Amino acid sequence: MAGHSQFKNIMHRKGAQDKKRAKVFTKIIRELTTAAKSGLPDPNTNPRLRAAIAAAKEANMPRDTLERAIKRGVGGGEGENYEEVRYEGYGPGGVAVIVEALTDNRNRTASEIRAAFAKAGGNLGESNSVSFLFDRVGQVTYPEVKVPADALFEAAAEAGADDVEDSGEERLVICSVEALNAVRDSLETKFGPAAAAKLVWRAKAGAPIGRVEAEALFKLLEALEDSDDVQNVFANFEVSDDVLARLSA
Repeated sequence: MAGHSQFKNIMHRKGAQDKKRAKVFTKIIRELTTAAKSGLPDPNTNPRLRAAIAAAKEANMPRDTLERAIKRGVGGGEGENYEEVRYEGYGPGGVAVIVEALTDNRNRTASEIRAAFAKAGGNLGESNSVSFLFDRVGQVTYPEVKVPADALFEAAAEAGADDVEDSGEERLVICSVEALNAVRDSLETKFGPAAAAKLVWRAKAGAPIGRVEAEALFKLLEALEDSDDVQNVFANFEVSDDVLARLSA
């Protein structure tokens, strides 16, 4: 996750997210619809829907857009059957990459992702080809400016979390998959709604890469996240502060 967070920070500083607001909405709408369809439409009893609503509010999604997406999930309907698919492979520099997607056409999505890996000089692998290099964990996110580090660390420990990380702009509370809902609820009683609370793939160890590999890898990650079908991308790369500074310029 360290590498993935570094990539996110660079894209944020470059204003990439502002330019892709429509794509961000598309991804959140798919998640809202799928979450509503997979459980009750009440966010208080449907943690996945609650997390999706939090993401929608964080992205400043209009309330009527949010509500329409949930209603489509509850009511079903043609064209709203998204399937959850995970892809795994290796990018430039031997970096392990996991891609989570919500798609209504597996063949189209697989073709797009395979092409993105090939263009970057990477290889899309079989299922579970790289997931052994990651741990599946829960993650609760708060903006760095919103919650003091000491207070969050103490509250997270009391809630049963395993660790707290600082990504530079966010504080990440790490916990087991089973503890995610309890940890999130406990923290929200003290600090208010989290920016995000979801299951993620956290790298067990980083794969160090230099500037050339980092430039190629970041193009791959950006291409993947540019796809409407892709919801999340995780990678286990590590780059030096000097390389990060150059790529952020």
